[in-house]
Amino acid sequence: QVQLVESGGGLVQAGGSLRLSCAASGRTFSSYAMGWFRQAPGKEREFVAAISWNGGVTNYADSVKGRFTISRDNAKNTVYLQMNSLKPEDTAVYLCAIRSSLWISLHSYDYAYWGQGTQVTVSP
Repeated sequence: QVQLVESGGGLVQAGGSLRLSCAASGRTFSSYAMGWFRQAPGKEREFVAAISWNGGVTNYADSVKGRFTISRDNAKNTVYLQMNSLKPEDTAVYLCAIRSSLWISLHSYDYAYWGQGTQVTVSP
């Protein structure tokens, strides 16, 4: 069994920054790709960013490219999402997920375990 716990969400004004963290336990974290997704009220879950097992490969949704950065610290079993220049349309619940593969995927159905999510709210 794998447990993922997100933290770092909150309320921020447009243009501000937040750093999300996702701590993993119960699995050899360093052997698996990780992803961040988000879901706004009334909308489908969407891909935000993903990182390969060693951090060598990353991918971002076009809507966050240049503003968000995904990283990982395998010694701490933690993946991060640094979010800068936040916009009101970034408001959502952000969820991290772990994939049973070394390599990333942009599709939520490829991820086996999910955290509960952390709320990010960006005010105008």
